[in-house]
Amino acid sequence: MKRAIALLMLGLGLVAHAEPQLSPQNIVVNPVPTDLRVQVRVDRDPTGRGNPVYQIGEKIAINVSVNQDAYVYLFGVYPNGEISPILPNPFDRDNFLRAGETRRYPPVGARYEFTIDGPEGQHRVLAVASKRPLNIGSIIDSSLRPLVRGADALGRAIAIVVTPVPDQDWTTDVAFFTVGRLQPQPISGTLVVNSSPQGAQVYLNGRFVGSTPVTVRVTPGRQDVELRLAGYETYRTSVNVNPGQTVNINATLERTRPSTGTLVVNSSPQGAQVYVDGRFVGNTPLSIGLNPGRADVEIRLDGYDTFRTSVVINPGQTTTINASLNPSRRTGVLSVNSSPSGADVYIDNQRVGRTPYSVQINEGTYDVRVSLSGYTDYRTTVRVERGQETRINAQLVPLRAQLTISANVEARVFVDGQEVGTVGPGGTVRFDVNPGRHQVVLLSPGYRVFVTEVNLRSGENETIRANLSRLNF
Repeated sequence: MKRAIALLMLGLGLVAHAEPQLSPQNIVVNPVPTDLRVQVRVDRDPTGRGNPVYQIGEKIAINVSVNQDAYVYLFGVYPNGEISPILPNPFDRDNFLRAGETRRYPPVGARYEFTIDGPEGQHRVLAVASKRPLNIGSIIDSSLRPLVRGADALGRAIAIVVTPVPDQDWTTDVAFFTVGRLQPQPISGTLVVNSSPQGAQVYLNGRFVGSTPVTVRVTPGRQDVELRLAGYETYRTSVNVNPGQTVNINATLERTRPSTGTLVVNSSPQGAQVYVDGRFVGNTPLSIGLNPGRADVEIRLDGYDTFRTSVVINPGQTTTINASLNPSRRTGVLSVNSSPSGADVYIDNQRVGRTPYSVQINEGTYDVRVSLSGYTDYRTTVRVERGQETRINAQLVPLRAQLTISANVEARVFVDGQEVGTVGPGGTVRFDVNPGRHQVVLLSPGYRVFVTEVNLRSGENETIRANLSRLNF
C-alpha cells in the first residue's frame, strides 16, 4: 500500500501500515477563541494559500511554527482517506517548539527525509498544537499504526485526546499539496459568520467585509477572522477553508468590562494625606480611579496614628474607605523577618516571639537578636520612630561544623583533596568546615592509605580516630 510521504533513514524506507480511513472533507477546527497559533506549510507553499504539485519520488519538507510554547503533532491525510503519523515518528520524537520558533522537518542533518511516494491526488498535512503533551495512544499504537477506523471514529478519538486540555490551550492548522497532476478544484470556499448579538463588524485577514450575519466567498486556506462591536470584547479566531467548503463561525460576544474602578477615601478628621501603593494621591475626602487589583492604602495626618488597609479594586465598582484616625501615641512598629523563618527574636535580650514577628513598641533604640539553631546569631541595633514601621530582614548564616582528627602514626591529612595539616601519634588536628559531605584521607610512608567520609550538620563536632596499618612487603 503506497503512502504519500515515506520517511527514509540511512537509505531505508519507513512505511506505516495504517488501514483506518479519514474523510477527505473532514477538518479539525478548535472553535473556541485562543491566542495559541500553529502554522504548517509545505516547502513549495510558504504562504499556505496555494496547492503546490509534487511528483512521485520528489523530496518534500514541512515547516511548522507556533506563537507560544507548544507540543506539535503532524498527520498525513491522503486522497484515499488513509491517515499516517508524520510527527512524532520513529526517528524524531522532538515535537516541542518554543514560542516564535519555526522548525523544518526533517531538520538539517537529520538521518531521514520525506519522499513523495503516492498515491496521486489531493493531500493534506494536519497540525495539532497543544500547550501540554497529548496522549495519542488512542489514535496510533507504539509502532505508529492507526488504531481507529473511519472518520467518525477518528473524530471521536481526537475529541478524547484533547478532552483533558482546556479549549483555549490547543489549536490546529492544515497545509495542502497535490501529488501528480493538479486536480481541478473549486476556486473558492465560503465563510459564514454570525454573532450574538448581531451587527458586529467582520474583518477578514484585516479587511472589513460586512456586519453579522455575513457570508463571504474566500480563497482556500487559512482565514483570520475578527469581530468588533461597541461595548463588547473583540472576538478573534482563525479557520482553514477548503475549496468548495463552507465553514460556519458562530461567535458569542462578551461585554467589555470597565478598565478601572473607583476608590473613595474619607477620614475623621478630614485633610489626611492618602497614599496608594506608596504613592501620594491626594487628601481626604478623596475619589480616584484605579486599575483593577489589590491596593495598599495609607492615611496619614500629623498627630494621629497612620491608618493602613488593603482593598481590592474591581472594574466598574466603587470601593469606600471610612477611616477614624486615633490620636498618636509615642509608638512605632518593629517588624522582624528572617531567612529561614521560625527564628527566635530577642529585643534587649528578652525573647518576644519567632519570625515573622511584628509588634507595636515605644519609640526608642533597641538591640535586636535573631537566633536559630544551626545558624549564627543575627544582631543589630535599630531606632523605632513614632508612627513609623522599622523593618529588619535577617539573612541567617549556617554555622560551620568542626572536624577533629587523630592518628596512631604521623600522617599528612587531606580534606576534599586539600592538605590541611599533619597529625602525630597522640596528637590531633582540628579545623572548621562547611556543613555537608567531606572526604578525609591520611597518608603516611609505609602505611596503608586511610580514607573515610563524613556528613556534617551545621554546628556539629565530629572526631575521626585514624588507625593506619603497615604495608606488608
